Amino acid sequence: MLTLPELPRTKNYKAIAVLTSGGDAPGMNAAIRAVVRYALANGVEVHGVTKGYSGLIEGDMQPMTASSVANIIQRGGTILKTDRCAAFFKKSVRQEAANLLRRKGIDALVVIGGDGSFRGAHLLEKENDFPTIGIPGTIDNDIAGTEDTIGFDTAVNTAIESIDKIRDTASSHDRIFIVEVMGRSSGFIASQVGLGGGAETILVPEKKVSVPEVARTIERGMKRGKSSSIIVMAEGEKPGLSYRVAEALEKRGYSAKVCILGHTQRGGVPTAHDRLIASAMGASAVAYLLAGKSDGMVAIQSNELKLVPFKIMADGKKKLPLDILKLAQILAT
Repeated sequence: MLTLPELPRTKNYKAIAVLTSGGDAPGMNAAIRAVVRYALANGVEVHGVTKGYSGLIEGDMQPMTASSVANIIQRGGTILKTDRCAAFFKKSVRQEAANLLRRKGIDALVVIGGDGSFRGAHLLEKENDFPTIGIPGTIDNDIAGTEDTIGFDTAVNTAIESIDKIRDTASSHDRIFIVEVMGRSSGFIASQVGLGGGAETILVPEKKVSVPEVARTIERGMKRGKSSSIIVMAEGEKPGLSYRVAEALEKRGYSAKVCILGHTQRGGVPTAHDRLIASAMGASAVAYLLAGKSDGMVAIQSNELKLVPFKIMADGKKKLPLDILKLAQILAT
């Protein structure tokens, strides 16, 4: 069980703001709830920013109370809405955002999102000396410096539930199914879903696998009496990758159906795991701010909550543990 960091309070902040940015992830509402209620319990006002950095630029924010976050812990998405804001790449826009926050009497900003959102938060503090802190919320779990992110567990479970149903059809019709999950440049979802869903083959951006190799995994299954096969693959950078793989298998005599799970993985009720880490991370973000710590994200490392500088996150790339793929291959043989 994650425990909150014990930190002495050194800052007498009167008000903070919180926003969600980038892609939504199940559990973001639990994090918002924790930020608001933990801050209020420590005598700090909270302002909720609507639609991420876009709303921040426009000054679209409202005071939040304990009632503002009632009955949201079980809801997917984000009550604050979210957006991807290209304008925030401009230094002048970030400066105006910092000035706006100060004019409204806000002392610090909590950003719930992914690595792109954190780069914006880092620049906001570095250029304007405005305290920011991040909470990792992304279904991809691809942020360097943390072992887990809000929404990942729910996305994996959502995909596995779908695969379990697809497998029934695959067995009934003796078919090969290619199940495409989210992950343009990251195979964390695909690897976990493939292993947990009993896939015969897992295709991820981090490891190249040729079509002949995929065909051999299908052939191995057939030799031991299997009449159906599940291939799990990450979507990749270019749309239509799963269809291209299906066409290549077709040329080798294997008819494969494609099932793209898409944005179903972003929605839905967050799992208990995502609610728990979101609650702990949200409260910890406020605790770190009140202790005078900022310019970093709350991370999970060895089952402990730590503050990781944004710079470490920005300079590194989280590596996919390839031993998961090896295990999945062994178990599918």
